[in-house]
Amino acid sequence: MTHTTTVTLPPPEVLARAQSFFAERVPNAAAYVEKSGPRFLVLRGQGGEEVVFSAWEDAGVTRVRASTLFFDQAVDRFFSTLPLASEVEVA
Repeated sequence: MTHTTTVTLPPPEVLARAQSFFAERVPNAAAYVEKSGPRFLVLRGQGGEEVVFSAWEDAGVTRVRASTLFFDQAVDRFFSTLPLASEVEVA
């Protein structure tokens, strides 16, 4: 599923928080950095599961997109920790 929202944090802060959240706050399904860049973060779980985040500036807010097949509940929990500027859309 793909989760999309906007937040009031800068993109690097969103990606740093995602990295920390999935390493520390998802104990039985943790995920760690596989690849990263200024606008994206790829995390891989112990069983090979993947969650990909992208964050970029757009018209004064930061757009955030997360895509995963396994970590949907954890992504929702992570988004609930952010200062949202819009509702989370799931497709």
